[in-house]
Amino acid sequence: MTKRALFIEHDYVSLGGPVWRAFKKRGYEIERFLIVPKDKYHTPNVVVEFPDFNKFDVIVPMGAPYGAYEDERIGNWLLPEITKLRDAHNAGIPILGICFGGQVMARALGGSVARSPKAELGWYEIESDDPTLISKGPWFEYHWDRWQNPPGAKEIARSAIATQAFVMGRTLGLQFHPEIDPEVLEEWLAMDGGCAEVESEGVNVEELRARTKAEARASELRADELVGNFLDRVATTTVVKSA
Repeated sequence: MTKRALFIEHDYVSLGGPVWRAFKKRGYEIERFLIVPKDKYHTPNVVVEFPDFNKFDVIVPMGAPYGAYEDERIGNWLLPEITKLRDAHNAGIPILGICFGGQVMARALGGSVARSPKAELGWYEIESDDPTLISKGPWFEYHWDRWQNPPGAKEIARSAIATQAFVMGRTLGLQFHPEIDPEVLEEWLAMDGGCAEVESEGVNVEELRARTKAEARASELRADELVGNFLDRVATTTVVKSA
């Protein structure tokens, strides 16, 4: 029977890049669920009907330009998503949360999310307690927020600014973006205000493009390895429920 992976896309530019390809290599059928379409980008508090998470073998909540704590701005879908993801985690469905998705999982499992003292934007090496699970990278960062780990979670990796990965049962939360490649980056930069957002942090857009192109081959391999580690070691471990 075909294995199914649900990618929850919180905005219209959440391409999966190397992460999609890694799941497909492992025999997964990718199903994409978009929450905020392009025409609602500036009014994102939409109401959606989520698919039945129990029908999927893996769930991958992706990134977003919103804060995982902005209940007034996006609560119509964020709060139901948090509840449904907590229920899926407690039911033993493996979850790989990426950036905003990792923050949502931290909150869903009892942690918290808040604004970071500064942004991380670009390619960074991280400190990893288990490089066989999460390598030091470099990984692509694109965030202004950070989480506090849930009770019972094990922090795996960090930077000077934020936790970069935690494991709790069959959930792996990531702060960085293993899905980045030149195509994905161009989609992000083409968003309304994308280039200006990058430049506002003192990052040169052309240098970011060049570095992303130079990293493409190696980052593809790192993403493939990370997804394999998640599927082999996290997705198959003992279920640890959240209160």
